[in-house]
Order: sequence, then C-alpha cells, then structure tokens
Amino acid sequence: MTRHALALLATASLAACSAPRAAPAPEAGWAHYGGDAGGQRYSPARQITPDNVARLKPAWRFSTSDMASKGAAMERAAFEVTPILAAGRLYLCSPFNEASAIDPGTGKALWRFDPKLKLGIGYPNDYNCRGLAYWRNPAVPPTAPCAERIFMNTNDRRLFALDAATGRACPGFGQDGMVAVMPALDDPGAAQITSPPVVVAGVVVVGSSIDDNQKVDELSGAVRGFDAVTGALKWSFDPLASARPGIRAGAANVWAPMSADETRGLVFLPTSSASPDFYGAARPGAGGHANSVVALHAATGQVAWAFQTTHHDVWDYDLPAQPTLATVTYKGATSPAVIQTTKQGLLFTLNRDTGAPVIPVVERPVPQGGALGETLSPTQPFPVAPASLAPNRIAPQDAFGLTPWDRGACRRLLEGARNQGLYTPPTTQGTIIYPFTGGGSNWGGIAFDPGRQVVYANTSSALHKVTLIPAEQVKAAKAAQPDLEISPNTGARYGMKRELLRSPLGLPCNPPPWGELSAIDMHDGKVLWRVPLGTTRDLAPGSQLFMRGTGTPNFGGPIVTGGGLVFIGAAMDNYLRAFDARSGKVLWKGRLPAGGQATPMTYVWKGRQYVVIAAGGHSKSDTKRGDQLVAFALPQ
Repeated sequence: MTRHALALLATASLAACSAPRAAPAPEAGWAHYGGDAGGQRYSPARQITPDNVARLKPAWRFSTSDMASKGAAMERAAFEVTPILAAGRLYLCSPFNEASAIDPGTGKALWRFDPKLKLGIGYPNDYNCRGLAYWRNPAVPPTAPCAERIFMNTNDRRLFALDAATGRACPGFGQDGMVAVMPALDDPGAAQITSPPVVVAGVVVVGSSIDDNQKVDELSGAVRGFDAVTGALKWSFDPLASARPGIRAGAANVWAPMSADETRGLVFLPTSSASPDFYGAARPGAGGHANSVVALHAATGQVAWAFQTTHHDVWDYDLPAQPTLATVTYKGATSPAVIQTTKQGLLFTLNRDTGAPVIPVVERPVPQGGALGETLSPTQPFPVAPASLAPNRIAPQDAFGLTPWDRGACRRLLEGARNQGLYTPPTTQGTIIYPFTGGGSNWGGIAFDPGRQVVYANTSSALHKVTLIPAEQVKAAKAAQPDLEISPNTGARYGMKRELLRSPLGLPCNPPPWGELSAIDMHDGKVLWRVPLGTTRDLAPGSQLFMRGTGTPNFGGPIVTGGGLVFIGAAMDNYLRAFDARSGKVLWKGRLPAGGQATPMTYVWKGRQYVVIAAGGHSKSDTKRGDQLVAFALPQ
C-alpha cells in the first residue's frame, strides 16, 4: 500500500525565535514518545477520574498551519504524532517534519523549525512523523547552547539535532545540525523514516521504513547508532546479517517505534519482514533476525538477544509496534519483561535480560503447500496466553453483509480463495490473510498499568486477499486493474496483488466488530474485558443509528492513567474517548475537528491535567484531514 517516485534531498533551513532556557518542571510529565523510555503509555496523573471525566472540555488548540500551506499534499499526509513534554515545553512534529515547541498551558507557539521537506515524493507511508526525542547532555552546563536537544528523523532520511530552547539546529552535530542517515539512494522515494529516534547511552538510534514488494534485492534494513553530540556514526546493525550468506533479501527494517532501558544500556527493536513480503524462495530459512524483538547494546550495536515471532514470514506480519518494557508477575513469578504485540493479535511476553518467554510460547503446526519454489516453516510460535486478541478464522458462511445481495458477494470472494486460517500461504489462487496486514495490532502499540499489571490493546479486524502473479503477467495485470495494489517483486518468480475484501456496499466482508479495545490481566493472561472501538458516524453519516457495536479499523494507540481511565482516539471517527479502565465502559467522548488517528498523551501542568491528541486524519484510512493539536482539561 505504498506509492513511489523520484525526489531530491532538500537542504536544511530554519525559522526560530528566542525562548527562555529555564522552565518549571512538570508535575506529571510525558518525556518520551511512549510516556517513558520503555513505552508503557502510563501516567500517574489522577486529577481526571471516572467520576469527573464527563466534564472534560477543550482547553486550547494549536495549528501546524499545514491545511493552509501544504495544499494537495495533505491528501497524502498522516498526522500520527504524539507530543512529548520536556524542558518545560511541549514538542511535536507535523507530517512534513516541521517541529514546534509550544506552551503546555496555553498551546501558544514558542518556536518552529522547518527542514524544507521537498513535496511531491511518493514515500512508502506518505508524509508522516510520529514523534521526537529529547536528550540532556550531562557533559555540559545546563545553560550551554544545545545542552538540551530535540532529535527528529525526517521523511527524506535526515536526522536533526535542535536546541530544545530555541529550535536552532545544533552546529556541532553532523553538518550544521543534520546527518544524512541513508544518503545517495538511486530511488529517493524507496525509503523514509517515520518513527522517532531513541537516545540511550549517548547514542541516537534510528530505524527506517522501506517500500514493500518492489524487488527481491531490496535496500538494507540496517538500524544505525549516531553519537548524540557529534552525529558521528558509531555502529550499524543489519537484522539479516545472521542469515547471510545464502539468501537474497533486504528490508527486515525497523519502521515502528523502539524502546530503551538506560540502566541496562539496551535498545529494543521490533524488526519487520525480509523482502519481498509474500514470496520467500530467495530467502530460505527462518529469516535471521527479521520479524523479531532484538535487544542491542546501545553503545556498540551488538546483539544481546533476539526472539523471532514469525518464522520465514510470507504474510507481511512484521512487528508493527514499540516493545513495551514492564515488570510482570505471571503466575507468582516476577520478571523484568518486554511485551510485544503483533499484527496477528498475539501478545508475546519475554524476559528483558535473556529474551526467554515469561509466558510460555509453543510451536504449532501451520498450513503448508506454498507457491512453487517456496519453503515454509512447518511451525509458528504461539504464546499460551493471552488468547489471540483478533479473530483469524473465517468460513464462507460467516461472510458479513447488510443484505443477502452483498453478503452473497462476500461469500463468493471467500469461496474462491485459499483459506485455512492463520498462516495460510499466499498462492496464485489467492489467499485470505486474516487478520489483514494492518493488524491485529499496529504502530499504536499497547498501554500498561504497572500497578494493576493490566495491558490495554486496541486491534483491527479486516480481510486481505493476496494473489501471487507470475512475473511475466504482472505488467498486464496492472494495466487491467490500475486502481489495485499490484507490485512487481522484481527478481522473483511472482509479483503480488493485495485487495481489501469489501462488499459492494463498501463494508468489510468479515463480521464486526471491526475494531476493539481489550484489557488483559498479565498475572494470568486472561482477558478482563473487550469492547468495540469506534462508530461509523463519520464514515457513513446516519449509519450508526442501525449499525451499533461494529467498531472500526483503527490507527493509533491507548494510554492509561492513575486516575483509572484509558484514553484513545484511533478509530475512523472524529472522537477521543475515555474508557473506565476496570470495566471498559465508555465514560466520555470528545469531538475532534478531524480524524484522531494518533496516540494521545497526558500531563499535569501548574496543577491542571491535560489530555492532548493530534487531530489531522490519515491518508491510509482517508479520514478527515486537519492540522490541529487539541488539549482537553477539566474546567478551572
């Protein structure tokens, strides 16, 4: 689901105004993309509770001005950012990598930095910037220029270091504050960087997003570590290095957010699948460290341990979300853990020091009989708990439709494809991929309440049909169906076609709910509650009156607070919702000016708790576009 075209790297410039260096510390902050460096998405803030959340009102709004300045480019933008609160300011980036610092209590702009991203590029994931990273240099006085830094990755694969106080590029970092992460690509639109960097042990760690299904010999998915002061490259880690020689493949990149453990000096990577996604004859074997949680020593880039969640992936089941670092007590035994959610709707819980499963994992036989030349793994790993958070089996008689006519159309689509449940291999006949390649879970990840040891996870449910096309027929297939996703897999025996299965009325062919929010007790892995997430109000006005409990596919994640609330946008309607963390009951809905396909955050500033979300819509879900950051709070 990507576009791709030619582009040139842009040179950097900036617009900045002065701001005070010293600022009061927040009473409850959100200093990292995921709340803390381990991505728990938890805040101890408890001013907003189930008893008073219904009184939440908009407190302020901040506009990036993209709607006025970017024109048609907004159709290919996704406003997925989660702001951070550090050094007394809120920091965010627009989909076009324009970084801003704003006042946490008023939303007033303090500074803005524009890297002059060139428009008109067919990036794999359109224009997108999920977040920024903050770092304090302990080796210089607090008042020194760039003592506090904001690091930003860009769509055109640059890494910037900005003075947190002024927004000016740090002159001693790389070339005038910028490092080219992946320079001199033959096709500049083949890769981008969408997720924030992480900083640990004085090293800035950067991943990448690489275009899918274009060729066998794809770009390397190397993760890189740069010196946080100078920008010098310290190390590079290729997740496929352990599988070479003997394979032809690229990618296995880290496009999703990473997490870090400063005490252990470790950075945790969620790696993606090797290229191409749906046909792996040129890459026999399990795939090295593709589709794995990989713990690296941040100082050196050396592997501490790795755990693979999908062997020899031919389903695009890459790891899509930040690994969550937590302390988990499972059946009476307490462990430092890494919790990893997947597109399959599975939740893996691993020991943070060794990578061994904290909750046992078993290898189960999966369907065989792949395409000509394919060698599949006979088994795949399944955690014994919790049960899958997303459905993965559907029979033709289960097809959904509002009328016998569209239900019959969906049934015929299912009858014509190979469909043996999870891990049915792609074929020339066409294969049902369920959950679809958008999840289950996606980049929004999970939230974790450390007191109750409860995980909150949102999931999507939809069907893809993937059909392998003999290489010599790909060009004709694309000409015959130009509006469908058909990719060449250059160098492979087959290209591919990926279709979202919908009825003639445009509704998913699988039964609802199409989006859910679940709570899982990590003491035993049992699901405490599961509720639909989202309505069809903004997809088809009026439909929610007769289509209740459907939920919608969703992009973005949840947060949980000490006040006993789970806040989440994500659904394909223009709302931020508050759920009771114990029961799953919706207690409040805040109307947004555009789609809220982003993960919110919360903090307490000068005695007042704010809940903030980016409301700008999303190119992939085609929700209403906008450019506003919206803050909610209780009336003063």
